[in-house]
Amino acid sequence: MTIRNNEERFGARQKHSDPPPPQVENIQPEPTEEAPPPPMSFSTPTEFVDLPSKGLSYGADHPLHGKDSIEIRFMTARDEDILTSKSLLKKGVAIDRLLQNILVDKKINIDQLLIGDKNALVVAARITGYGADYDTKIMCPGCGDSATNSFDLETCKLIEGKVPEGVDKTANGTFIAVTPRTKVQVELRLLLGADEKRLAKLVANKKKHKQPESTLTDQLRLAIASVNGNSDSNIINLFMSTLTAHEARYLRDIYTQLAPNVEMKQDFMCNTCSFEQEMEVPFTSDFFWPKR
Repeated sequence: MTIRNNEERFGARQKHSDPPPPQVENIQPEPTEEAPPPPMSFSTPTEFVDLPSKGLSYGADHPLHGKDSIEIRFMTARDEDILTSKSLLKKGVAIDRLLQNILVDKKINIDQLLIGDKNALVVAARITGYGADYDTKIMCPGCGDSATNSFDLETCKLIEGKVPEGVDKTANGTFIAVTPRTKVQVELRLLLGADEKRLAKLVANKKKHKQPESTLTDQLRLAIASVNGNSDSNIINLFMSTLTAHEARYLRDIYTQLAPNVEMKQDFMCNTCSFEQEMEVPFTSDFFWPKR
């Protein structure tokens, strides 16, 4: 079988032409729904609060070891709910709950803060929530007249604490002092927030059972870690029962110098009798519950 050439079959040679260009359809994009705007984002401002202790009195395992400041966020409306919670107020833990809530680093426990550092947080929290102007009623020591006085919390000073002459600091962060007359070696430690709670419970229990107050003695007892190297609580209680008023005052004065804190003293002048005196800023209900 012979395969014929197509040119011979059709009697003429077909002319070849370039194929027409492809037709491009003008496709319009289908209308789509407009994308919703991104959700609004809000953040609460924060600030760093200088610590009176500068972190020097915390152990190596403490989150604030060697740190001179702590970050807190500003008080919010939800934090204010904590301060007005009847159950928290009844238990006496509203302020501690507030402070714990505004800490940025949640590894930090309020109970494990030195009392002086905790006081610095209290002042800073009040300033972020209600401002630095603190108005509260004061009774004049001169004439007894009661009037509202304004204190500026921004002027409160930090006291770093110092080791008095004759007192030795131990590797554990405690301090050894020797009583001037009886020559007893007393080891003192700086009190924490947990100790402050314990002291408050002691005061409440004595009031409940109508026992005389002994706040200064109880505070000193809590600050004593050992007596002549013995840390047994019975020995410490026995020492306290025989401690003279002179030596008790000596130990309290030493502790005051050792403890970092916030100085809450400001000038006061009575508008009635012009009596002037530097006084401790009182901690009243107006501090965290100011009148509107």
